[in-house]
Amino acid sequence: MEMKEFDSFKKVIDENYSHINLYELEDGSRFYVEPNFYTQLHYVKDHFYDFYEQIIEKMIEIVKRNKKMIFTADFENPVVYKHDYFYRELDDVLGELRLSFDNKGNPDSDWKD
Repeated sequence: MEMKEFDSFKKVIDENYSHINLYELEDGSRFYVEPNFYTQLHYVKDHFYDFYEQIIEKMIEIVKRNKKMIFTADFENPVVYKHDYFYRELDDVLGELRLSFDNKGNPDSDWKD
């Protein structure tokens, strides 16, 4: 899956998850971006367009802080299972920026707890 936001980072192929984008930063930190997370990220872009670059920057900051990260749509049901990685959902990233997104009115929403 093409994810232009992360083109500046080295793309790595994980043979166990070859269909999931894995990136590596210059310091060796790695992060996966699961497709459903990316779909949510693009949906949120429409609502927080002026903050979108900050959201991406915050994701990279989180990766640098934790070294091994998986951005997932649902940490209870991730696509990638790695015991030594941290999991973050989009709400976690938005929370660090003090942004909130409530899309519970959308019947197709992943945010309808």
